[in-house]
Amino acid sequence: MILKKFLAILFSCCFLISNAQTQNVKTGFTIIPLGVKGGLDEANLSSYLVAANGTNNFISLDAGTINAGIQKAIENKSFAETSAEEIQKKYIKAYFISHGHLDHLAGLVLNAPNDIAKPIYAFPSVIDVLKNNYFTWKSWANFASEGDKPILNKYTYQSLTAGQEIAVPNTELNVNSYALSHVNPYESSAFLVRNANNYLLYLGDTGADTVEKSNKLAGLWTAVAHYVKNAKLKAIFIEVSFDNSMPDKSLFGHLTPKLLMQELSKLNTLSDGKLKNTTIYITHIKPCSNCEQSIKQQIKESNLLGLPIEYPVQGKTIFIP
Repeated sequence: MILKKFLAILFSCCFLISNAQTQNVKTGFTIIPLGVKGGLDEANLSSYLVAANGTNNFISLDAGTINAGIQKAIENKSFAETSAEEIQKKYIKAYFISHGHLDHLAGLVLNAPNDIAKPIYAFPSVIDVLKNNYFTWKSWANFASEGDKPILNKYTYQSLTAGQEIAVPNTELNVNSYALSHVNPYESSAFLVRNANNYLLYLGDTGADTVEKSNKLAGLWTAVAHYVKNAKLKAIFIEVSFDNSMPDKSLFGHLTPKLLMQELSKLNTLSDGKLKNTTIYITHIKPCSNCEQSIKQQIKESNLLGLPIEYPVQGKTIFIP
């Protein structure tokens, strides 16, 4: 009898501890877009801060704009802190760079002098671009851990392996990476961010498989379809750079509303029609006469699946439970 009582008490204590630990887990994501466009405004280029809800431990998915985006976020009350420099230093724990084009990394390079030590995660080919073209003494200064001497060792290059999830130090997040085709054979990348059992998918620049003569998006959709089926993939951030008037030969590794819906239809099929439970955020709209209006209208007209479509606004926080 005494043993039974002891076991019952032990089980009850274990349950209470486990339940308390579960309640302390921060689910979902806080996203602060520091830049949402594909040009020409250098103060509003691709850059998205992501953290677990309830924390300030952000990673930066691309870094086209940093300081100007943080200032915009301060104006929108997305941060309690009022110093853009201090926010970059304290809150951004790591950078994930999808590819080596300026509109996805210029903010990182330009603001390096005022930053503190932290890692840069990217595929080896992207690290080569940073090492050979940007963090060099001929073009700026070598704030990184490899390349031109003297090496300042502020940023540490961390090579990613496609399909291999990593835990990001000093955050609650894990990130998996996948290769994309951005003017085949050149690569971009997608980042699948996990907080506990919830996921967020961010795609750098990408062309459609049919145009790129590639299967990169097909592979990505296969990899994430399971999370869509089980309502674990909460959001997809994906580019639409041009409207449908742009001919395929002039896309240079980008999507149009028509191509976007073709690709999302493939993912919807793989996920048994459950994609409507995932919010789609449209990124990287490029400037041209009435481009943004026409892109939004064409997406609305072609959204036969009834997908929830949103457009992130620079500096305005997105909360995903």
